[in-house]
Parts: sequence; structure tokens; C-alpha cells
Amino acid sequence: MGPQSWIPGSGSSMDQVSNGTRRYEGGSRPQEAHTGNETRNDDDDTGYDNARCGGVNKAKAAAVSSTTAPAGPTDGGSLNREAQVLIFYSSITTNTGRIANEFKANLDAAIKALPDLPDSKFLDAEVLDLAEIDFDDYFIAPPASKKGVDLFYMILLPSYNIDTINDTFLEHLKETHYDFRIDTGSLSALLGYSVFGFGDREGWPDENEGYCFQAKEVDKWMARLTGRKRAYPVGMGDIKIDYRERMAEWTSGVTEILGQVARTGNLGEGLPGSGSAVESDDESGSDVDEEYDDGETLVDSGSGSASGDLGDVEDLGKIVEGIPKEAKEAAAAEAPLAVDFTNYGKSVVPLRKRAAAQAVPKEMVPKNSPTYASLTKQGYAIVGSHSGVKICRWTKSALRGRGSCYKYSFYGINSHQCMESTPSLSCSNKCVFCWRHGTNPVGTTWRWVVDPPDLIFNGIKANHYQKIKVLRGMAGVRAERYAEAMRIRHCALSLVGEPIFYPHINEFLALLHGDRISSFLVCNAQHPDQLAALKAVTQLYVSIDASNKESLRRIDRPLHRDFWERFQRCLDILREKRFKHRTVFRLTLVKGFNIDDEVEGYADLVERGLPCFVEIKGFVRALERRLGERGLGYGIAAEHAHSCCVLIASDRFRVDGKWHTKIDYERFFQLLEERGADGDWTPEEYMGEETPEWATWGNGGFDPRDERVDRKGRKIEI
Repeated sequence: MGPQSWIPGSGSSMDQVSNGTRRYEGGSRPQEAHTGNETRNDDDDTGYDNARCGGVNKAKAAAVSSTTAPAGPTDGGSLNREAQVLIFYSSITTNTGRIANEFKANLDAAIKALPDLPDSKFLDAEVLDLAEIDFDDYFIAPPASKKGVDLFYMILLPSYNIDTINDTFLEHLKETHYDFRIDTGSLSALLGYSVFGFGDREGWPDENEGYCFQAKEVDKWMARLTGRKRAYPVGMGDIKIDYRERMAEWTSGVTEILGQVARTGNLGEGLPGSGSAVESDDESGSDVDEEYDDGETLVDSGSGSASGDLGDVEDLGKIVEGIPKEAKEAAAAEAPLAVDFTNYGKSVVPLRKRAAAQAVPKEMVPKNSPTYASLTKQGYAIVGSHSGVKICRWTKSALRGRGSCYKYSFYGINSHQCMESTPSLSCSNKCVFCWRHGTNPVGTTWRWVVDPPDLIFNGIKANHYQKIKVLRGMAGVRAERYAEAMRIRHCALSLVGEPIFYPHINEFLALLHGDRISSFLVCNAQHPDQLAALKAVTQLYVSIDASNKESLRRIDRPLHRDFWERFQRCLDILREKRFKHRTVFRLTLVKGFNIDDEVEGYADLVERGLPCFVEIKGFVRALERRLGERGLGYGIAAEHAHSCCVLIASDRFRVDGKWHTKIDYERFFQLLEERGADGDWTPEEYMGEETPEWATWGNGGFDPRDERVDRKGRKIEI
């Protein structure tokens, strides 16, 4: 089944809710730092009665503990302070966001309608997008900005079988739980929490097969972080059938609990899961506590005293004594087995099978996945398991002699000989302006199958030529340009995802250059190590989408928690490379996000990176003035009016008062052959001829040899 979309009130599905089987990415759970006498039993939530830092008496490791939860309300009395509900949601296409805002309005009204509840008890709820917040601010300890207010968390979560912010969020919860520097139950100061999941039973018939699986995972980890303060059982609704009814029932139950908390100061015991000492079955066992029926189980959970909780690591000797002699001899005959000592309550489980499962990476975009179906529907040809190619609309336009893109006006690239592709469909951002409809995979590390560079190179060329052949029957195609299009001269690595993320990007670039195909590589400034290791590229871009940390968080929605530090480091690397590569800042501006009052910030970034060129839309003159005031030596060199794009260039590319923004591609390949990919040459050495008059500032950037037409194909006189 393919991905679905949902519009409130339409009754259809939403947010591409996942309908496949999720890959468990964590493998064995992270090892904790051992002090030599701590215990931990995650087979139930009584593990909270054991220590994570410093022994069985829950002694805190004060020297390394980074958070201390403030005291919550006292049991047995009404709330003495104001309270507020924080509603967190995850969404790919913003539909869950609309549901969250509708839910907020209904919840506020329901709380105010509760009997015997002063209006001042609860503040209006606040809605927060998980993709736009720093998890450290909310999910290590209650936010410092809410000091003096008791908080209640509600989480609305669709489940996806592609990499999304959900995976990053779950990983954060797990890391927080296992971090020995953080106090056990670091969110225990919350009044409580509850989770509602959106699923699709048509793809996942029941809970055992993955229905609402990510909501249940979040519910499990929140129970551990809050000290079992689940206020109401996790709600689940089918987005095609009954999610409104199920959500109404869940809302009613949670509202009743909120009223009880306000009146009594505790969750009480009136509803299942509302503080019960025994948690639900899904928490009774961890995903790493399974016993494998493969003859390698060292300890049977039913082996008498050996199955009990241990008070000290030394007590493992008692367990070893209880192991049958045959099992000892068999184990001794084999290689040593990795054992997870962070969980030795019910059983001690060998990790051989788990490690074997982890050793087989999966494909990034399997052919039977919704992601594959969605991307191919959008016109992409998927090459291998993680690469793609697509025909640009400017290629079609150039074939008909109706104009070329800005790269032709600025740098002399024929659009009909340009191939737009990527060796990595995965990205580390979820930019609000992305035109891929949120269907491409996301991730912070490469954990998929890696296709060889030659497979990608041959595959994208073959698919590009196939797509060009399809266009030969298109009305208006010029025969000479069609013939030229059958020889690729340029590759724009800017299609989708993060090309530099591909582990063999240098080898792939070498194949392009070996076939005398020039390369423009665009990156999002989130992978500094890969950027630093990059070898020869014809032109290197960094997408600059914001001038400060908060704007970058809102517009790019990066997955890396240290996104700003990565961004700044990439600019520093670009500064170092400016005498070996043609470097470009691409400013993508979005109204209401990163345009207003940020000119000075962009000037700061340009001064930091000192790129050869800046491609920009909007406030061109203002930025040029700021750069001029700082004496950085930049000027407006060219424009492409149709794309609303202007090129600001360094004075390095102004010769005798004339701009030379074009590239001498033959000279580039000659330098590459003579000096190698690590060779010492400068961008000026392959600077091309003078920028044509029609491409300079004020002349529009449209080649007079082409014919300009309107949307109905009627000729426009220039």
C-alpha cells in the first residue's frame, strides 16, 4: 500500500502513516557505565527502585549528574500552583499539526467546563512540534522556562516506516534513560503524561504487527522517564476509520484525570494505567530481553533463585553455578559470547544473534516501500537502493529553445546537457520549503546498504538518457539540441537528499570527471567531516537557509542536535577551500522565516565563509551594501529574472571591470588530469570568458537566441 494523505474532515488518511514493518535501529541497548555494584531490571518498571548511578540505594552520582528534577505536586493535596498541558506532535505533511491545534482548542474548553475547578488552575495548553524543539529542553527535565508551573505532557504521534523525527525522538528518550549522568526518572516532576497514536489497520492489522508501534514505544519510554506517571493508557485510532471516535474517548478520559489531579494533587487509581504499580505487558519486557530458542540461552528465567534480581555483580557467580554442566562445556567449545550485563534480572542473553541481525543493513528505499512508490510517482528514477535521477523542467525548456536555467546565465551550463541526480536520497534536515513532500528518508548517520559508485554512475546515466529519449516526441523540440542532449556534459548533485552523505562521494565524482562531466555539488552544511574530506569538484555549494541558530532550527528542522555547530564548522571549511574550489553560498529565502531583519546576519555568514559567489533572492542591494561597508569586495555580477535569482560575485572574478562568472570546463578537466584530484590549483585558473551582456544585472538573463513564451506557448516579445 502506498502512502496516504489526510485532510481534517475529509475522512481520508493522513501523514503517510506507515504500513510496513519497522526496522529496530537500536540493536542491543546502550551499555551503561558500571560502578561495580549497580543493578537494573527492565523486565518491569520496578527498575526505578534500583540505581542507575551508584548502587542499590539509588545514590546519585552528583559529580556527573547534569539534571535534577524539581519537586512535583505533593500527593494527597490539591495543586498549589498553576498547571499547563504541553501538546507535542510529529508530522510529515503538517496534518497532525492541524489535529493538534484542534485538539488544543477542544481540550481547553473541556478543562474549563470541569466542575469544581477554579479557572486559574490550568493555563491554556501549548502546542509544540517535535521537529522544531530541542529535546534537551523538554525531555531530560521539565523546561526551565516553565518554572513555577506544573506540567502535563500529551503526545500525538503517527507511526511511519520511513526515517522521520519520530526515530530521533525515540532515540533521545532511550539515551536519556540509559545516561548514567542523568537522574533516574528525570521527568518525574511532571503531573503525568499520555500518548495518542495514529495508525492504519489496513497496512498493520493488529498491534502485534506494528499498528501504532511508535506511539507505544514513546509511551513505554515516557513511563520510565516519569517514574510510571502514565495518566491514561495510550490511545490508538485508525486514520481511515475511527480515529475521531477513539481520540474523543481518550480526550474524555485524560480530561477527567486532569480534573482529579487538580483537585487531589495525584493521578489516583481510578483508571487503568493511572499510576498502577504494575505496568502494562508491553513494558514488562524490553526488546533486548528476548530469549532466543537457539540453544545459546545461558540462564533460564525459571531456574529458581538464579532468576531473581541481583544485589551485586558478584552474585553472577551464583547464576554460573546453576548452569548445567553440558551448557558450560558447549559454551567453552565456542568463541566467547557477548553478554549484555545491563540487564541480568530474568535472563542473561547472548548477543550473537542480535549482532548478526545488525550486521545486515537494509536498503534505504526498497522497491516495495511507500517511499519508492511516492518518489517514482513524482518522476524520479530510483537507481540501486539509495540514488536517483530526474529530468529538470529547464531541460525540457532548453530542448525546445524556450530558455535555460540560471546556471546557464551565470556559469554557461547548457540545461539540455545537464543531468540532475543524487547518490543519496537521504537527508539530515526536514526543510519547510522542501518540494519532496517529506517522502525522502532522513537520518543522521549512514546505516543502509551502500551501492558501489560505478553502479550509481552507470544507472543514473542510463536512466537520464532514457528520459531524454522519451522527450524526442515532445512538440517544439529542436533537433540539434536533442542531439546535444544525448551527451551529458554536467551533473547537478542537488536533486534531493544530501549527496555528500554518500560514503564514496569522492569515487563517484571521479567517475563523473573521468567521463568529462562537470559537477556542481550542493550540501546543507550538516556534515563537516565529509565536507573536509571532499576532493576536486567543479563548483561546491552550501545551502544557507538562515542567518542565526533559531531561524535555522525553524526553517531547516535539522535532525542533528548540534546542528548550529556543524553549520558553522562547514562555513569555516568552505573558507579554507575557497582557493581550491569555486565555492557558492545559496541563500534560500522563505517569507516569514528568514528574510525580515536578517541582512546583517547573512553578511556575517558571508564574511565568515568568504565564498566566491552568493546566489540570492530578495534584498540583493541591501546585502551588497552591507558587504561593501565591510570591505569584502563583492558586487552584483549577473541575474536570472525568471528564477528571481541574482549572483553576487567576489572581485576575484572581475577582470578589467568585467565579470567573468563562466567556467572554462575544458581547462578544469585539463587541470584535473595534470595535477590530480588533490592538485594545487585555484578557481581563477579555470575562470571562463566574460559574462554575456544579456546575463548581467538589469538585463534579465534570458538568451536572445531563445524564444520566450507564456504558459500557453504564445511567443512573448522581449
